[in-house]
Amino acid sequence: MDTVESIRSWVSTHKLTSIGAIWASAIGASMAYTGSRTALKPSLRLIHARMHAQAFTLTVLSGAAVYHYYDKSCRNKRRQPVPSRRDYIRYI
Repeated sequence: MDTVESIRSWVSTHKLTSIGAIWASAIGASMAYTGSRTALKPSLRLIHARMHAQAFTLTVLSGAAVYHYYDKSCRNKRRQPVPSRRDYIRYI
């Protein structure tokens, strides 16, 4: 669990680097996959790889936005103090 937490903190501090690494690895994986499966010209393989990498990056960014929103809302809920009985009586 310690390694997961250290990876999470590194990604949190190096957001753009991690997104760039994901994009580059998606391009490499798509190029390797299309190179082994189809007989396309290299220029077409690169175009397809870029499209796949962009779609994958948008998916990762959407997931990061949802995670950020969820994490922020959970932190705000934890920070709110529990109202005391006197606070309830004031509003009645």
